[in-house]
Amino acid sequence: MLILVGGIPVPGAGAQQSDIEAVLDDFHLAASEADSERYFGYLAEESIFLGTDMTERWTKAEFQGYAEPHFSAGRGWTYVPQERHVYVGADGRAAWFDEILLNEKYGEVRGTGALILEEDTWRIVQYHLTVPVPNDLLGTVVEMIRAQSP
Repeated sequence: MLILVGGIPVPGAGAQQSDIEAVLDDFHLAASEADSERYFGYLAEESIFLGTDMTERWTKAEFQGYAEPHFSAGRGWTYVPQERHVYVGADGRAAWFDEILLNEKYGEVRGTGALILEEDTWRIVQYHLTVPVPNDLLGTVVEMIRAQSP
């Protein structure tokens, strides 16, 4: 895993990297365990979650409403981090990342997002889950989406 501060690799930034890595790792683990309180505890109140479908742009409250029936039934979702890059702003209070995750149903997916440091706790303010499409298949996928649209 790589950490940058102000766009420059910083060997001594390991504590921030460890904290951010721990938040992201446990965020995914909490979803896998359908632990709503822990999962949503990592999201800032003003956070936005962008899902894979164009209609999935949720505030924290909207996302909780979507997820709660699943989590209450003990059904979460499992995304296992495979690779991650973390960057920290020069002031040390904002960070952003990109990661490759593995999901049993969807295969490799990409997560990107941003975090802010709130009272010594890193909170996710934006998370975006995407399904990377190989360039050679993109035209076909676009055609399929257009055919489905009204």
